[in-house]
Amino acid sequence: MARTTERAQRGGHSGVSIEDVAAAAGVSTATVSRAVRGLPRVSPATREKILEVATALGYVASSSASGLATGRTKTIGVLAPFVSRWFFSKAIEGADRELHARQYNLSLFNLGGHGSHRERLFSKTMVYKQIDALLVLCMALTRDELEHLQKIDIPLVVVGGHVEECAYIGIDDYAAASTAVKHLIELGHRDIALLHGDDETDLNFDVPRVRILAFQDVMTAAGLDVRPEWDEWGDFTLRSGQEAIRRLWAQPGAKPTAIFCASDEMAMGVIFEAQRVGVRVPEELSVIGIDDHDFSDAVGLTTVGQRPDEQAELGTKMLLDELLGIPGSVRSSVAPHRLIVRRTTAPPRSS
Repeated sequence: MARTTERAQRGGHSGVSIEDVAAAAGVSTATVSRAVRGLPRVSPATREKILEVATALGYVASSSASGLATGRTKTIGVLAPFVSRWFFSKAIEGADRELHARQYNLSLFNLGGHGSHRERLFSKTMVYKQIDALLVLCMALTRDELEHLQKIDIPLVVVGGHVEECAYIGIDDYAAASTAVKHLIELGHRDIALLHGDDETDLNFDVPRVRILAFQDVMTAAGLDVRPEWDEWGDFTLRSGQEAIRRLWAQPGAKPTAIFCASDEMAMGVIFEAQRVGVRVPEELSVIGIDDHDFSDAVGLTTVGQRPDEQAELGTKMLLDELLGIPGSVRSSVAPHRLIVRRTTAPPRSS
C-alpha cells in the first residue's frame, strides 16, 4: 500500500507521493517529476510507463489537476528575497512580460526579508507546489536548497548574481564597479569613500564582495589609499545611504571628495542627507551609484546602469525554451552595463 507522506498530504495527492510513483515505476523521483510535467529528456516509453503507474496509483502532479496528458502547470516560479526594492520589482516585471506573451502564469515566492522562513519555504511549499521552472532573483542558495531543487529536477536560472552550479544572468559586477570608480578618478578625485552592500542579507553574497574588491583594486592600481575610516556599509536602501553619510561626516578629520555607492538607492540616500546637512553635491562631494533606478534621472544621479527587467525577461525566455525541448536554452549570460554621467559627479574643487 502506498504510504501517506507529508509531501502527499500538503500536495493534495490523495495519499500518494512522487516517491511512491518512482518506486513503483523503478525510476528516480527526478524522472517522475520530468515525465508528469511533460519536460524533455525522458524517453517516450519511460514517460508512458510512468504516466500509467501514476494513473493507477491516483497520483496527480498538479493541484489544478491539469491532467497527466500534458503534465504542465503553465506556471513559472519566481523566487525573490524582497519584492518592494527596485531591482526585484523590475525583474518581476520583466519575467511577467515574457510569461504573459507566452501565455504562462507567474507564481511568486517572496522570502520577505532576511530569510527567517527560508527553510519552511523550501521544504514545505516550493517542493510541493507544482511549477514547471524556477527563476531565482539575486540571492544565494544553500546546499540543501539546491538539493531540493535538483530532486524535482526543474529548469532553473538565477538573475542578478552568481550561484554555484546554476546558470545565471547578470552584469559583470566587477567591471561595473570598476567603471564607476574609474570615472571618479578620471575626474581628478583622490579621496574616495566606499558605501558597499551588507552581505548579511539574502542578496547574493557575491555581489557586495565583488563590488568591494573592484573598488579596492582600482584604487590600488591608481596609487590611491583605501582608507578604512571611509569604508561604510548599507543594505541597498535609501535609508542606509542616509545613515552612512551621517556616520561619515560625524568623523573628525578630512572628508572624502567623492563616494562610490554600490546601489543607486543608497546613493540617493547620500544625496538627500548631504543636502540636509549642508554638503553640496557635486561641489563638495561627488556621488555615483550602480543600477539606473527609475528615479535616478530625476535626481540627476551619475550611475552605471543595468536593466534587471531585460535580464529576467531573457532568463524567463530561456526557461520556456527549455520546456519546449530546445537544446542549450538555459545558459549563463553576461548582461550589459553602461556609464551614465549626470549632475552628481564633477572634478573636486582643488582641481
